[in-house]
Amino acid sequence: MKIQVLGTGCAKCKQLTANTEKAIAELGLGVAVEKVEEVREIMKFKVMSTPALVVDGKVVSAGKLLAPAEVKALLAGG
Repeated sequence: MKIQVLGTGCAKCKQLTANTEKAIAELGLGVAVEKVEEVREIMKFKVMSTPALVVDGKVVSAGKLLAPAEVKALLAGG
């Protein structure tokens, strides 16, 4: 599983990274969160607002700061 957080380094982007890391730990998944901060890389995902969460190359959330529980639901549900 590959998990990425898209964002230029704003407070919400950093918080989404932290919330995602917490959700991963609670689920017992042994994966790291990759931070994508380069605007050109973010644009490849066709995301218009950040922060965004990408799981295995698919954008599952954009423009919203997800709580750890919301991230867990997305990761556990596929």
